[in-house]
Amino acid sequence: MAVPNERAFGVTNIKSHIPLILDMDDHNYDAWRELFLTHCLTFDVLGHVDGTSTPANANDQTWLKRDGLVKLWIYGTLAPLLFKSSFKTGGTARDNWLRIENQFRNNKDARAMKIDNELQTLEIGDQSIQAYCQSLKSLADLLSNLDAPVNDHNLVMYMLNGLNEKFDNIVNVIKHHKPFPSFDDAKSMLEDEEVRLKKAHKTVAAHSAHASSRKALVMTHNTHQSQSNHTA
Repeated sequence: MAVPNERAFGVTNIKSHIPLILDMDDHNYDAWRELFLTHCLTFDVLGHVDGTSTPANANDQTWLKRDGLVKLWIYGTLAPLLFKSSFKTGGTARDNWLRIENQFRNNKDARAMKIDNELQTLEIGDQSIQAYCQSLKSLADLLSNLDAPVNDHNLVMYMLNGLNEKFDNIVNVIKHHKPFPSFDDAKSMLEDEEVRLKKAHKTVAAHSAHASSRKALVMTHNTHQSQSNHTA
């Protein structure tokens, strides 16, 4: 039976274990970090990341090989630009881990401000209510990960502010609802309104199509009658 921490060398494709690619633009550091730490824990090499594992001596080849493997795992899950900015020859997996962590943590306030601005200015456009609310929730979750959480009341207001005029009636209802609805409740109210609007649109479209067909039929009848009179 293989020694537990030697199982790590059986990982030939790190992306099959950690499907996320860490990217500054994707704001996915916390998810990547959780997956990476869990992976290392599973393969008994977490100490190479958290700093609890150290070589027995400067020439401890067994430890150095395992540490090199963890470094390859780290580099193998980075976006190209992040790899360039974090790569440095020498050092341990722990050194690389801290270097990457600092890049994200040091920019935390600036990133929080950028995401908060995205959240406040997000508009529904052509999205469904479901997709629009998911975008809002994802941005709010990112802010929570950056220690800048958005309270539920403000999140609902951001949601309402980004809607277009066809939702004006329900927006007015939600704003004056007592007690003020939670994000999930407001989302449910908007989805109900979305369904109602779609049904109303189909009814109007069907009525218009029917009216157009009757008009065309009358015009055809009148034309035929005119032609018959002219022949006579």
